[in-house]
Amino acid sequence: MPRALLLENIDPVAVELLSSAGYEVESVRGALDEADLTAALDGVDVLGIRSKTQATADVLAARPELAAVGAFCIGINQIDLAAAAARGVAVFNAPYSNTRSVVELAIAEIISLARRLVDRDRSLHAGIWDKSATGSHEIRGRTLGIVGYGNIGSQLSVLAEALGMRVLFYDLEDKLALGNAEACGSLDELLERAETVSLHVDGRAGNAGLFGADQFARMRPRSLFLNLSRGFVVDHAALRENVLSGHIAGAAVDVFPEEPKEQGDEFASVLRGLPNVILTPHVGGSTKEAQHDIGRFVAGKLVDYVRAGTTTLSVNLPPVALHGSSAARFALLHHNAPGVLARADALVGQHGLNVDGQVLATRGQLGYVVTDVNDAPPPALLTALRAMPETLRLTAFPVRP
Repeated sequence: MPRALLLENIDPVAVELLSSAGYEVESVRGALDEADLTAALDGVDVLGIRSKTQATADVLAARPELAAVGAFCIGINQIDLAAAAARGVAVFNAPYSNTRSVVELAIAEIISLARRLVDRDRSLHAGIWDKSATGSHEIRGRTLGIVGYGNIGSQLSVLAEALGMRVLFYDLEDKLALGNAEACGSLDELLERAETVSLHVDGRAGNAGLFGADQFARMRPRSLFLNLSRGFVVDHAALRENVLSGHIAGAAVDVFPEEPKEQGDEFASVLRGLPNVILTPHVGGSTKEAQHDIGRFVAGKLVDYVRAGTTTLSVNLPPVALHGSSAARFALLHHNAPGVLARADALVGQHGLNVDGQVLATRGQLGYVVTDVNDAPPPALLTALRAMPETLRLTAFPVRP
């Protein structure tokens, strides 16, 4: 029976789907460090993680038989994608499933900061009745600047505009503006015009330290600041200084450079205790609806890959989906070089089989071809395909009834 290891409290729907597909599933509540993960992967065919577990090149090398890794989240910077691709390990994530949850949290925090609800709440819990309009504002008519106009940033744009905000955005790529949103030509332009700035950038290495003292200085006095993207993007010491000076009137942070691995572990941050600052424990996508959809989506992708070689929406392998009902199938991941497909098909013919269906796709230096044949491939054919110098991984699927 194939085995699946799911870490970091992945939604039970993933366990159900993998179990129904014939997997023995082990589900672990927390993350594992590299040494513990390496040991835990013994006998594992499919690994599921979230943001805290690091699937490094050494971890992947320790389990050559690993077929796939599922990131049950949006981010994939915790996985060595190149090392996984070189070993034929498909990686899948959930790029859309928690979009709405993150956007709703951002909207809630923008309103909360504008109304200074955190300070009002703390005062009342301390027994102080502070009924005042001082420092409280509506968000209607104010300008929101969105840094990163992807799935989350663009949907935030739509909802913010529906609430009466003016929306500016900045992205490295040329993106279609939704509604009345206006694209800015530079980050500096956005910072100088917006009254609230919300970060929604991805986890690429180039975004490390994107937002620091210089960027805060360019923001308008008494602006609001949100980061629900990646912890390493923002200089928290600089944010603290700007909040204490009053230049930043309020901030909401959901992601941190270093985060506890286990529920209940101590959380340390220079942002603790600051006025009108909302700190949340990386829960932007942590709603029941989002986690259920992520579990269903990623587990489905893992099952489709292991059962049929389907790599649609894989983040590191060429996208291939072959629909057919032939007797047998094999998938060949190889170096993208001239003549590989011709030689593979010639070997199929030499072993007395006929190609019933075939799809090839390439991605950079990788080529991936899924082939349906009219009978079970003999062991000699599989040996010959694996012996081709360009072959990285060959997977033969069970004969269909």
